[in-house]
Amino acid sequence: MMTEQADMNGLLLPELVAHLREHRTALRQEWATRITDAHLLSSMTAQEVFSEATAVYDNYVEVLETGSVEALQHYARDLSERIIPRGVETHEVVGIVLLLRDVLARSLFEKYHQDFALLNRVLDAYEPAANRIANTVAVSFVDQRERVIRQQQDSILELSTPVLQVRERLLILPIIGVLDSPRANQLTEQLLLGIRSHRAKVVVVDITGVPDVDEAVANSLVRTVDASRLMGADVIITGLSAKIAQILVTIGVDLNKVHTVGDLQGGIEEAERRLGFQVTRISDART
Repeated sequence: MMTEQADMNGLLLPELVAHLREHRTALRQEWATRITDAHLLSSMTAQEVFSEATAVYDNYVEVLETGSVEALQHYARDLSERIIPRGVETHEVVGIVLLLRDVLARSLFEKYHQDFALLNRVLDAYEPAANRIANTVAVSFVDQRERVIRQQQDSILELSTPVLQVRERLLILPIIGVLDSPRANQLTEQLLLGIRSHRAKVVVVDITGVPDVDEAVANSLVRTVDASRLMGADVIITGLSAKIAQILVTIGVDLNKVHTVGDLQGGIEEAERRLGFQVTRISDART
């Protein structure tokens, strides 16, 4: 029975593909209109929607014909790269694919409705392929969206924890905002790369803008200090608030490993002294 059904599907699908290609212009226009009426892809212009609808339609029909979703997966990734920056959401992509499935199914119903038995066989051949296509597009979009989000998060982290070179062999790492474990780990990696690329000997880590830390983050800071020492750089932590200092004491952080200075200016002056620079006030130099 399964073999007979598969043979029947194999005979019907070419006929379906021929029908969808013959009526391509009308079906594509109907689909684009329904996308607009459903307020999907609203961040795109009507011309952009029609252009993407044309490409998706042709890929859709090709997959129905060949049974291979590889080309569709590739196109779905390309489509995602174009429309994700425009603010298109996952439900919109799933919605337009389901609308296309519905538009094509209605067209098949109109063609075969006078022969109910044949109509059932046609839908039996069409629906599994259509569902597989819808699932492929949705999964590809979600995967691509997650990748873009991860890239954006990494970029934001890099921007929020810049490693700045003040002078030769001296770096500053100002940290602002919530310092959780993922960000602390990223901070350590970024700092070590900065130490290596700038051949730094002293690093000033300023945490004035950090409101709070937990035990995991505090221990991560200590590991950052240790790792920096292994790379040949001393670390000076500045901007330590009374609250964070109490937390460090309470959780038992080994303060012997952490060199602290009250504020950023003092930390830079201490770093310059360690590097052998002489710090002189301008007013003192003139007298």
